Amino acid sequence: MKSEGKHFQEDLSNECMLSNSDMIEIEERQNTESGIAPLPLIMVAPNGAHRTKLDHRQIPLTIEELVETAKSCNSAGAGGMHAHVRDEQRQHVLDAGLYRELIAEIQSCLPSMLVQITTESDGRYSPSEQKKVVKDVMPKSASISLKELLSKDSPNEAVAFIRWAQEASVALQIILYDAQELTQFIEIIEQHKISDYLHQLLFVLGRYAKDQQSNPHQLTAFLEVLRQSSLQADWAVCAFGRSETECVQYAYAKGGKCRVGFENSLWNTDGSIAKNNAERVREVATLFEQSPHLQNSDYVPD
Repeated sequence: MKSEGKHFQEDLSNECMLSNSDMIEIEERQNTESGIAPLPLIMVAPNGAHRTKLDHRQIPLTIEELVETAKSCNSAGAGGMHAHVRDEQRQHVLDAGLYRELIAEIQSCLPSMLVQITTESDGRYSPSEQKKVVKDVMPKSASISLKELLSKDSPNEAVAFIRWAQEASVALQIILYDAQELTQFIEIIEQHKISDYLHQLLFVLGRYAKDQQSNPHQLTAFLEVLRQSSLQADWAVCAFGRSETECVQYAYAKGGKCRVGFENSLWNTDGSIAKNNAERVREVATLFEQSPHLQNSDYVPD
């Protein structure tokens, strides 16, 4: 994978991106005024809703396994964990008690590590149930898909939840699967006059691609929408399959952050299967540490 910078097309110049210093200033102001935690540069997503030990022996499924994974991934460079919990049958569940237990266990040994709870519906939970688990747990951070949030709720109800999260100091990361969803989100927040928030977003690359294999160029459409808007966003990407590292490298070059780990990818850059989530985190953290010149640069992948 090449690390040399290439010139970006003029219509996607870095003028559309906040500088690193600007983002830090905005995040610090947000923390002071609202107490909302910014996204870490690297967040590990170690299990997801569906993968099991049959997919990889190091997929963490229990609270104990998630805590040990948090420890190893924090040491490897992750500042946060995107967590799914499982029931006794090891099925995905939105369970406030399990989430509270997990957060307490991780905070007892890793007080500075952010724990983000998922609200993934998995075809089982309604928007009301997804919102309820966040309100019951009151985590520092939660993620929710715009598509799922609007599946039964009106935009007014979605906006009310976003406003509630802001007032409750819950960092709510909105998951977006394509640039059209980003456009829709911007239209909603501008219409309801909440565009002045520093919104946390996750751009999912490759969700609708063949075999869910991501390509870093899938980020381009998101960046173009951002460039044309006045939206201030603390954004990250996640990517499926063998190109996960290349995708997050491109996001880093454009001033973004990332979510990595076994939820979406088991593969290292060289094509090998990672031994565990910490190995995936360490590869990305090492890349960022060794390539500080990439951030907010003109780098684009081949």
